[in-house]
Amino acid sequence: MSSAVDSYEAQQQTVEQVREARARIETELAKVIVGQKEVIGELLISLFSGGHCLITGAPGLAKTLLVCSLAHIFDLKFQRIQFTPDLMPADITGTEILAERADGSRGMQFVKGPIFANVILADEINRTPPKTQAALLEAMQEHQVTTAGVTYPLDQPFFVLATQNPIEMEGTYPLPEAQLDRFMFNVHIDYLSEADEVAVVTQTTSTQPPPLEKLFSHQDVLKFHEVVRCVPVAEDVVRYAVRLAAASRPGQPDAPGFVNDWVSWGAGLRAAQFMVLGAKAQALLAGNVHATVADIRALAHATLRHRIMVGYRAEAEGVTVEQVIDRLLETVPVPGT
Repeated sequence: MSSAVDSYEAQQQTVEQVREARARIETELAKVIVGQKEVIGELLISLFSGGHCLITGAPGLAKTLLVCSLAHIFDLKFQRIQFTPDLMPADITGTEILAERADGSRGMQFVKGPIFANVILADEINRTPPKTQAALLEAMQEHQVTTAGVTYPLDQPFFVLATQNPIEMEGTYPLPEAQLDRFMFNVHIDYLSEADEVAVVTQTTSTQPPPLEKLFSHQDVLKFHEVVRCVPVAEDVVRYAVRLAAASRPGQPDAPGFVNDWVSWGAGLRAAQFMVLGAKAQALLAGNVHATVADIRALAHATLRHRIMVGYRAEAEGVTVEQVIDRLLETVPVPGT
């Protein structure tokens, strides 16, 4: 009995530490970021879970500032890669050059690219062709880079936080489904309210904001990853996440009629995995000791919106992927109801 009590108290202490960490992070970010509470929350969940994140929004909405500020607060090595139409894969991963050795001889030497950092801001990732976009795939999945037959491990933790402009804008290349699936969330960042915009303009045209403090280390981030994975989750909650993802796939026996009508490609297994992992992180950050169905539902849009592709019929009827996800949440039975 004593060991069970000690274990429970240790769990409660860990939950409280993570909840306090979130409060400290939000307070520090408030020095430079106004509003965007939901966006910050989803980025923190991704960071605490060890997942990559895609941030979609128009230019000028502080996407770069937000990512850079998070990297500073966690004292992580930060690199920004500006994706352009002429960017080559070697510009990201690195390349071999002919170099002179200490003994005077010459040989090939690998010069690491900007991907060798803890936080990679892939800015406007959909401005570059698929060949260069694909240079990130191995790094995002295996946390390593292979060039000239040699594999180089990346430092841990490793996050890719990619920004993209809306697909409707000119000069963009939609990311392929295989790469989209590597991102834990697709976070939508929208324009601020009038009051928040007034606050931003006032703040940025007056005195310089105070410098951000470094609150954590990369070791703390790795510890957060371990703690998140230890959060308990009931089988019914996991099954709900699996059914939610499965219901989005057209042509399956249990697919709802609107999915067969509107969806051309549904979410795969990673969607359920990321919903459960994200639910664990959200529960911890909220000060709870276990993940619930409510956590799954809260993260459904961020997890599914880049994994569900609507078809021509949906486009003709003006149906968006957000509306499809809303219908899924209404249709898939919630455990216990």
